[in-house]
Amino acid sequence: MKAIEIKKNIYWVGGIDWDLRDFHGYLTQKGSTYNSYLIVDEKIVLVDTVKHYLVDEMLERITNIIDPSKIDYIVSNHVEMDHSGGLPKLLKICPNATIITSPNGKKGLKSHFKEDWNFKVVNTGDSINIGKNDLQFVLMPMVHWPDSMATYINNAKLLLPNDAFGQHVASTTRFDDEIGWSIASAEAAKYYANIVLSYGSQVKKALDAVSGLEIDMIGPSHGIIWRSHINDIIELYKKWADNIVEEKAVIAYDTMWDSTDMLAKAILNVFEDKGITAQLMSLKTNHISDVMTQLLTAKYICVGSPTLNNNMLPSVAAFLTYMKGLAPKKRVGLAFGSYGWGGQSIGEIDGILKNCGFEMLEPIKAQYIPDDETLKQIKEKLTGGLK
Repeated sequence: MKAIEIKKNIYWVGGIDWDLRDFHGYLTQKGSTYNSYLIVDEKIVLVDTVKHYLVDEMLERITNIIDPSKIDYIVSNHVEMDHSGGLPKLLKICPNATIITSPNGKKGLKSHFKEDWNFKVVNTGDSINIGKNDLQFVLMPMVHWPDSMATYINNAKLLLPNDAFGQHVASTTRFDDEIGWSIASAEAAKYYANIVLSYGSQVKKALDAVSGLEIDMIGPSHGIIWRSHINDIIELYKKWADNIVEEKAVIAYDTMWDSTDMLAKAILNVFEDKGITAQLMSLKTNHISDVMTQLLTAKYICVGSPTLNNNMLPSVAAFLTYMKGLAPKKRVGLAFGSYGWGGQSIGEIDGILKNCGFEMLEPIKAQYIPDDETLKQIKEKLTGGLK
């Protein structure tokens, strides 16, 4: 398990999580990495650690370069355990190391590990000289935890922003131009949609805070390192943070006896007739995190369910709960569904979408199996609403 030199005397020494498939509700089909960065200067610095079960892998990579006991500083950009999980074992090897972290980082680490380690608290604008390089710090609260911060290495022009610009990808390649822009950007979009979306205003502040830095490489805490598409990924983050949407629709639904499926397809036809790109996403076959990825840039969010026990199907309720927490904005919502007698599901969905702050189209519903005339009326109604 080799360390990889990404800049002169700066090495990737993280862990590769090939088998990860669930990241607190987010389907990670490609696995992930936990990226740690070793800086060898007059002072030896490790920026972030890894999940607890990959600590030995990280230590083996560090040992390729230096004796881990010689580490002087450990920068903890983020308390979450996929980045701080290696601290207890590492600090047994280098007990005199100083942990550099944000004010909330110190609180979080002490709260989680119940240890009074040697902390040095930094704020935006603070810097530490480690020899040829200075480490500069930028606090990025709520991107996506209160303690989040970025570390910038001035001579290397390297930004280490922890979870910002990350993707869940397990790969032996380390750079965006090796894995390819199409994969890197798609996984970055999925990451943003499922982890960062609700923090758009904080992302904009963070982008402003680092805009004055000269950056020719970005090393996030998950996935590949950006060196060829830095401007491209920054522009995408600006777009996503501003909730800039496209004339595109996502139709997410579940069905019991195929009647709601018929409505979903009728709605799809209307968008197609209007020249609006639309994607049909059954919640039986599409994971909610993949639906959210499509919603990242979609103007129209159409959600459908039949009525079950005076409510919507559990799969639809789960999706709406997940989506509401991620708080997409500047969207147009549509509730639809079929029913036998009560029809409560459509009103439930409509109310949730309204509470998300969406502009709403008139709900669509049909009793039992919609016939051709009913489907025709539904299409006409939606067509009129999309003027």
